[in-house]
Amino acid sequence: MQFRYEAVDAQGRLSRGSLDAESARGVRDRLRAQGLTPTAVAQSRTFDALGSTRLSVHDVTLLTRQWATLTQSGLPLDQALAAVAEQADSPAVAKVVNAMRTNVEAGESLPGVLARFPRTFSALYRGLVGAGVDSGRLGDVLARLADYLEARQALRQKLTVALIYPVLVTIVAFSVIAVLLVYVVPQVVSVYEQSRQQLPLLTRALIASSAFLRATGWLWVAAAVVLPLLATLAAKHPAIRPQWHATLLRMPAIGRLASTLDTARFASTLAILVGSGTPLLRALDAAAGVMRMQPLADAARNAAALVREGVPLARALREQRLFPPVLVHLVANGEQTGRLSEMLVRAAAELERTAEMRLAWLAALLQPALIVVMGAIVLVLVLAVMLPIVSMNQLIR
Repeated sequence: MQFRYEAVDAQGRLSRGSLDAESARGVRDRLRAQGLTPTAVAQSRTFDALGSTRLSVHDVTLLTRQWATLTQSGLPLDQALAAVAEQADSPAVAKVVNAMRTNVEAGESLPGVLARFPRTFSALYRGLVGAGVDSGRLGDVLARLADYLEARQALRQKLTVALIYPVLVTIVAFSVIAVLLVYVVPQVVSVYEQSRQQLPLLTRALIASSAFLRATGWLWVAAAVVLPLLATLAAKHPAIRPQWHATLLRMPAIGRLASTLDTARFASTLAILVGSGTPLLRALDAAAGVMRMQPLADAARNAAALVREGVPLARALREQRLFPPVLVHLVANGEQTGRLSEMLVRAAAELERTAEMRLAWLAALLQPALIVVMGAIVLVLVLAVMLPIVSMNQLIR
């Protein structure tokens, strides 16, 4: 538990802060051991309440950029955090940063403070900040981290923009088709059924489909809600996740896009870690942890095992046969010239450009494909409705 305290020293100067202890008595004992006389000790619930706070990616990115700029300008850590809190537009951001500043002033380490907000600051974020504190280059590390977060956010926005149109078209089209089958088609076809003539096969199939959809409509709605949830849970299951990711990576267009995105994330993370002075083996382990595709993450860990045995990084990556050649060649160049971090940044930028091109190509392919498919479905519906009319006209003649 965490306790807030007020205490005075031998000269009567007041000090405030917080300590972790099992009880208030333990806090008093520790303060007296430091030559302080406690005047007030109370359990703090600030971090208990804020620890579950989860700031958005945009808020964390903006917070990191402001923090990096202020730190690089030479402001002390507590003053930089106070300035970030003052500039925050969101009350949640201001509360989190103020809580961080309070505990930093109380003497707690910065990585320890960030660890109190696991839903906001990832393990990678905390590790990079810790490396910056240890190396005395916190401002530079925060700037690199801000660049990384901004690049990830921009790529995520492009992915969302590229896929939102096909998704909306699909939802609207299937909704219209469902309305036609459930409400419109039965009313139109009932006229044909009263004529007691032999209906065409396509029309009979449409009537059967409409009846089936009306009888099982609630089941389809429930399936549309439950199946995505089950698929998400199954994809997170340790036994199913590797097979699912391997299948996804083997898909012609989506697999290459997912592989490129994941490899770009690996390269940019590794570049930040190596550039901040993190040992290569630790950097490889941390970079493998940010990869989402299980086969690629396993390949990165296997590469780290080979590096631990003395194999050069480029050769270790090449032997996995999953990493793109551009990454392998640039890593080899970086190892030979001693500019590994710079080459990793170039590799990440090249992979991100490749991912954007593939994403644009996939979106451009999906849109006309969806239009053709939906047009074909509407054509079948129209033919099923019009064929009996054509047959009746022929009988009249």
